[in-house]
Amino acid sequence: MNPAKPGTRHSFQKDIMAQFFSTYPSRADNFSESVIREMTRLSLKYNAINLAQGFPDFPCPAELKIAACEAVNEDYNQYAITWGAQDLREALAARVEQFNGMTFDPQMEITVTCGSTEAMMASMLAIIQPGDEVIVPEPFYENYGPDAQISGAVPRYVQIGDNFSIDGEAWKSAFNKKTRAIILNTPNNPTGKIFSRQELQFIADLCIDNNVIAITDEIYEHILYDGRKHVSIGSLDGMHDRTITIGSFSKTYSVTGWRVGYALAGDEITGRLRKIHDFLTVGAPAPLQHACIAALRLPESYYRKLAQEYDKKRRILFDGLRNAGFACQLPEGAYYIFTDIAGFGMKDTEFARYLVEKTGVAAVPGSSFYHEGGETKLRFTFSKKDETLVEACRRLETLDIG
Repeated sequence: MNPAKPGTRHSFQKDIMAQFFSTYPSRADNFSESVIREMTRLSLKYNAINLAQGFPDFPCPAELKIAACEAVNEDYNQYAITWGAQDLREALAARVEQFNGMTFDPQMEITVTCGSTEAMMASMLAIIQPGDEVIVPEPFYENYGPDAQISGAVPRYVQIGDNFSIDGEAWKSAFNKKTRAIILNTPNNPTGKIFSRQELQFIADLCIDNNVIAITDEIYEHILYDGRKHVSIGSLDGMHDRTITIGSFSKTYSVTGWRVGYALAGDEITGRLRKIHDFLTVGAPAPLQHACIAALRLPESYYRKLAQEYDKKRRILFDGLRNAGFACQLPEGAYYIFTDIAGFGMKDTEFARYLVEKTGVAAVPGSSFYHEGGETKLRFTFSKKDETLVEACRRLETLDIG
């Protein structure tokens, strides 16, 4: 189609629409497109190694691929029940009770969603009224700020310290009469921090004292290092009915493209959440829901091996980054390393573009994880084959900023 010429009807209509959008702003005007996905596009453009977006370049377990093919061939190709296939919800209930120490009724308290991304958005829309405040620990996964704004909430940011500690007094002062929810992410993206039981109990007490809902994103729950243990805040006393626990098959089973996640909550919250979920997406892909049952049947050795493999990858990238001059520390969980780039003398966005264009390695600018600041940070993922990480490290060691 040829561009509209000045004076044409099409050009006139574009002028009218431009005036419309300037007169009637959108919620989308308050935030930018995903920086992470933009870095993936740049990675493809420059044929770079993508250490920006957190998806594996190695295959998922063979059992899942077989189960997915069988589900399609057995004609699980129509709508499942909107809140999730019955057998998947039952399998989830059993797994969550075993691993997380929480009991949920699969009929009334488990909702299968289109990934954890939809679970978070549906959760926010289910409990937020315009003007409510939502506490967002910072740095945060880039979706959380826009999620709060789309739902009509006012984000209130609290800092996770550079040593991944939390300032108790600052967190206490973030809670007020307008606070409706707090978003937690443990293990944390981008820092790799794992919230300890003591920290979670402190946050739980604040939630109970201030009548606040905890929305907790726990998609990296099986990717932990150095003997650390995962604790779900919803398992603590008094938190079952005021917590929405979000999980996903994406990271644990290396199927980020399947888009199957879930939200666990008491029946009062779930009733609201399911209404939102129904009108957002109707349901997650039916054959892949059935395939996810095979994931939940994998032996405990699978999870031990997963953590061991990621520990090896963590150390490969950590050593490579340090050798290339990045300041960083080993993460406690998840599969990212959050680096300090102040010594390179460039801000995050400029440096990330330089890396992808000149060095052939893509990372995420740190400012995408902050509402303000982060210009001295970059995030790298190590959810890649060992040989991919070794080559990325080789390229980074050629970094020469004159």
